[in-house]
Amino acid sequence: LKYNGGVPKDQLKEENLEALARGIVNLEKHIENMQKYDVPVIVTLNSFITDTEAEYQFVKKFCEDRGCEFALSEVWEKGGEGGIALAEKVLYTLENKESHYKPLYPGEAGLKEKIAAVAKEIYGADGVSYAPAASKALKKIEDMGFGGLPVCMAKTQYSLSDDQTKLGRPSGFEINVRDAYVSAGAGFVVVLTGAIMTMPGLPKVPAANNIDVNNDGVITGLF
Repeated sequence: LKYNGGVPKDQLKEENLEALARGIVNLEKHIENMQKYDVPVIVTLNSFITDTEAEYQFVKKFCEDRGCEFALSEVWEKGGEGGIALAEKVLYTLENKESHYKPLYPGEAGLKEKIAAVAKEIYGADGVSYAPAASKALKKIEDMGFGGLPVCMAKTQYSLSDDQTKLGRPSGFEINVRDAYVSAGAGFVVVLTGAIMTMPGLPKVPAANNIDVNNDGVITGLF
């Protein structure tokens, strides 16, 4: 959240409530997105040892002011014990808050209509642009009888837009669709946006090369 508020990655360990206030608009959009489905929302903050109590309280109040349950996750530090607070919030929500789930778009909508719904409602885009290859692929998918499937958007995780440099809660942008293909077995249409890769690239020497297990079952190289 502080990174979204303009703090360089090498300064994230320092308390900065002003940057947190700027960057939390990103979380605000995610909360709004979940609430569009008419379901109760729980926000959990993954605790880092460099986070401060003031930062925790700022995020907690921000979430609760928007009708969300909030829990701090300390699993990294305390293992299973550190997840009890979140588990209790989940149980409380299941027992006390109603869900009236509704999808974002009707299943019978066309693929471009579904893509536009995600782009505008979830990402906050003004619209969608299509490369010729994308329009051709989407038409072929519909002609094959797969137009009734939901869409799975492949997009950078760093921004609500398809440009990873647009942080926070960007506005005034279009989602650029470059291609699409159908995953018939899984039951969805994959929509490729921007320069995203659907399979993470590996370094020249993957970490897996250093992982081994001996005859006693002792594993080495994981950490």
